[in-house]
Amino acid sequence: MEPVILHCDMNNFFASVECAKNPALKGHPVAVCGSEEARHGIVLAKNDLAKAYGITTGEPVVKARAKCRDLITVPPHYSDYLRYSAAARAIYDSYTDRVEPMGCDECFLDVTGSGALFGDGETIAHALRERIKRELGVTISVGVSFNKPFAKLGSDMKKPDAVTCLSRANFREKIFHLPASDLCGVGPATTAKLASCGIFTIGQLANAYPPMLKDKLGVNGLRLIEMADGRDRTPVLPGDAELPMKSVSHGLTTYRDMASPEEVWPVILALCEEVGHKLLAYGKVAQGVSIQVRDNALKSRGYQAQLALPTDSYSVIAKEAYKLLLAKHLWEKPLRGISVGAIDLCPSSIPRQTDFFSDTAALHRAETLDHLADRLNGRYGEGTLRYGAVVGNRLAEVGGGFGFGGR
Repeated sequence: MEPVILHCDMNNFFASVECAKNPALKGHPVAVCGSEEARHGIVLAKNDLAKAYGITTGEPVVKARAKCRDLITVPPHYSDYLRYSAAARAIYDSYTDRVEPMGCDECFLDVTGSGALFGDGETIAHALRERIKRELGVTISVGVSFNKPFAKLGSDMKKPDAVTCLSRANFREKIFHLPASDLCGVGPATTAKLASCGIFTIGQLANAYPPMLKDKLGVNGLRLIEMADGRDRTPVLPGDAELPMKSVSHGLTTYRDMASPEEVWPVILALCEEVGHKLLAYGKVAQGVSIQVRDNALKSRGYQAQLALPTDSYSVIAKEAYKLLLAKHLWEKPLRGISVGAIDLCPSSIPRQTDFFSDTAALHRAETLDHLADRLNGRYGEGTLRYGAVVGNRLAEVGGGFGFGGR
């Protein structure tokens, strides 16, 4: 049976949710923006009216206002976005049990077995589009195809509030003329490498000489040819599928520059509190640590190191990250932002191999204390028990979201 895959993408998600919550915003150019005071003052999302003025995601709010003096800016409300995302997911789940979330605003659906109940893929796509609009007050674009890359491409081809079908019979005439960069997974670096081979369109990529692309892009080059030619068979994974988590990270831009390593230490410790909490929640330990810094010239540097013993102790991870920073980073300019990660994760249930040179007793004490702090904070509220270096330190006021790697 021919697979029937849908990709549902909620249009201008953050901005659409803000307009759905506050009808007074409708009919006006709206942008969801980070805090300018906290130096997160960039456009996170915008509605179509703001987009018409040339406002783009990621640009500074000051620049956006210069393009549109009537622009209404609102702060992000992530709990609302998660609530709308969950409501959309519940609607998707009523049509199939094979729903794979891709962030809070996108999902792949495999509706191959849903035809007897709900009709063909295009019929289901329109039903979903109407229900989301009626029940949530936001719109979605849906791509319908026989594999995931083309379903994703279809949802991008016509926005907002639209359905695009790419079948095995018509995909060549509909997409072969499009830029190769329109394919999911073809970023700027890959686009440049393809261009150096004379490949600019999806059709040219589909008909590329495999040995040439393998030489240029490795195994990924062969995969891109298969994707462009409609031969991708990647399955839709249910949302509860067990995926290997390879890393957990957390970062922030501080309200002012950090001029010395001493100022960086409490920030690292605060970030690692968040990382350690997730490690405990997911039953993982880290075998390595990573740290990435960005200076006030927006130049980034990243460093990694292995840990002597796997651990979920955030204080140990913080100390190793700080030690790594001192050893590797050439302090040329003050730092504007920092991110710390626990990498090479494995289940905490796996036995650990010790050696004569590691202080296992000190590690056990650190883990015991950090586990206790995490339980107390969970029971009595965040911040109940923290290290003194973090308490009252404005630089160490950590917000934002966790980062995960492994998909």
